[in-house]
Amino acid sequence: MECQCEKNTEDVAGWWMGGSNVQMGAFAVVGYLLYRFSQTLPALIRWPIHLFCSLTGLSALWGWVSHLVGTLRGSSGEGSQSVTGILNLIDDTFKKPGLRLILLGPSGGGRTSLANTLLGNNETRASMEPLSQSIRRSKVLDGRELTIVDTPDILGSVLGNNSRAREALRSLQLTNPGPHAFLLVIRAPGSKIQFNQDITQAIRATLELFGEEVMGHIIPVLTYADHLGRKQTIDQLLEADTGTLRRALSLCGQRAELVDNRPNLPPEAKSELRRHLVEHVMEMKELRGHFIHELQRREDNLREKLLADMTSALAKKLGHT
Repeated sequence: MECQCEKNTEDVAGWWMGGSNVQMGAFAVVGYLLYRFSQTLPALIRWPIHLFCSLTGLSALWGWVSHLVGTLRGSSGEGSQSVTGILNLIDDTFKKPGLRLILLGPSGGGRTSLANTLLGNNETRASMEPLSQSIRRSKVLDGRELTIVDTPDILGSVLGNNSRAREALRSLQLTNPGPHAFLLVIRAPGSKIQFNQDITQAIRATLELFGEEVMGHIIPVLTYADHLGRKQTIDQLLEADTGTLRRALSLCGQRAELVDNRPNLPPEAKSELRRHLVEHVMEMKELRGHFIHELQRREDNLREKLLADMTSALAKKLGHT
């Protein structure tokens, strides 16, 4: 009997998506969708999905799909570009809305350290000199783009009024069309780190710089929780308060966050801290949207006026051609 293998080789190559391969491909897509969907869920809901995959034998597929995604993204060729486009479309489907944050606070309060924690960075600035101007950093974490603007000490008087005003407005430009929250990072009262920082003065300075409308977008973040002894929660800190902290927090009407932001904090603790703060900001975003300053309103009006003027000029030019 004559073998027909060579004769059918081209047909086999052309029909590489056979029945079993189609089934495997569909299984891979379903597995990848399940994988991406689980990444959008809180950890409490995510672990039952992992358990289900382990019990049903899908855990191996889970890892294989993750490896396949990386391989396909790194491969070249027309076919792989089509697959990569499909994977990018799936990623866009599960992409979370981005967040824009401005970090405020006096020097030594842990502002830059908190920025590193939120961005998942372990490095610190090579120079320990205070910031002289606002800087913006962005990173995609857990499918969400997080943009953070770290500011110099614009709440104090060290920079001078002109520099304070310029950096306050510049921080707004760096978070255009506006930040979702202002994290006011300051040492917790009684933390026994040098001298206590005045949170009341810091909140009032924030209102002075950004206006009364900023009040609903401030989240006080009290740092150095590890130096408070037994007062490791915000409720315990408020119970021991003589009234100063309560009065300060009443100015912005937002619940404060008490955080332990040591550089040597375990990665799991840093991830939990980041998740908790992001959830707080998301709650605020759902209620109030993003903060819009008069600067942004004027910029929008100027853009519209410029667009109208340029449109009119171009239309006249087209009419003469």
